[in-house]
Amino acid sequence: MFKLPVHAAPPIPPHPRHAEDADCPLECDCPSSFPTAMYCNGRNLQHVPYVPSHVKYVYLQRNQIAGIQDGVFDNATDLVWVVLFHNRLDSGKIGSNVFGKLRNLVRLLLDHNRLTRVPPNLPRSITDLRLGHNEISKVLPDSFEGMADLGTLQLRGNIIEDAGGVFKGLKSLTVLDMRENRLRKIPDNLPERLQQLYLEFNDIESVPAGFLTTNPKLQFVRLAHNQLTDEGLPSNVFNVSTLVELDLSFNKLEKIPVVSRNLENLYLHANKIKEFSLSSFCGPMDMTNFSRLRMLRLESNQISAGDIPAEAAYCLRRVAFIDV
Repeated sequence: MFKLPVHAAPPIPPHPRHAEDADCPLECDCPSSFPTAMYCNGRNLQHVPYVPSHVKYVYLQRNQIAGIQDGVFDNATDLVWVVLFHNRLDSGKIGSNVFGKLRNLVRLLLDHNRLTRVPPNLPRSITDLRLGHNEISKVLPDSFEGMADLGTLQLRGNIIEDAGGVFKGLKSLTVLDMRENRLRKIPDNLPERLQQLYLEFNDIESVPAGFLTTNPKLQFVRLAHNQLTDEGLPSNVFNVSTLVELDLSFNKLEKIPVVSRNLENLYLHANKIKEFSLSSFCGPMDMTNFSRLRMLRLESNQISAGDIPAEAAYCLRRVAFIDV
């Protein structure tokens, strides 16, 4: 399950609150119980209102905001969170330095808008950036320049065909979500600290040789709903001990790829697999040579329970049930 980091911040109140701050704009709520937060969500706003200087968390989601001019946030340079998802943000209507002066910004949520590119001059302090469900087709080489603290990057639901090597300098990136794009290959030069990679619902046909050895911290790799074939998987490409979960479901595989004995969850359902190869999970068996797999899904392939050899009970001793 895709999990985003949890940061401490004022919660969104379950019921509307009346403005209790003299500086609070009339169209928003600034409750005294959360003195550094300003709630402007769901107000049918068409512009970003004045933000008082003491505010650190501003909630502007679910409005009709299409543009943001430079200087809008200049009075509130201590902002830590800016929440703008589910608006109508247009890249052509966003100033070139809207967020540039927010030196303490750590979370910027811009998903579910109409952006066609990554906003320029993003603060280097950001740790969580969400740009999912926009209309971004290309990520420029300098889009994330200097963002060494960025830990989570969400770009799902765009129309990106090739990300190139734009993620190379993101030294702290641990989660990259690029589901539901138009990628034909796995992005190049992934950061070495990356732990979770989500690439479902793309058009990826192959995995580069040495993919996991050049990304030694990867634990969760999701490649479901792509165009992977046996020819596109180099020998032993997934036989790396750090990998915990691998999802290759809904592809065009005819064989079970060789995986590490340390792998815990393997999803291969809805492929074209014709045989159950025990050697994909275990080598020559002895008292210590068995798979750590706990979850193995093989349903919607071309094999049945009768194709699973009796020796599987020893090799796959930790699997409670094999779905076929």
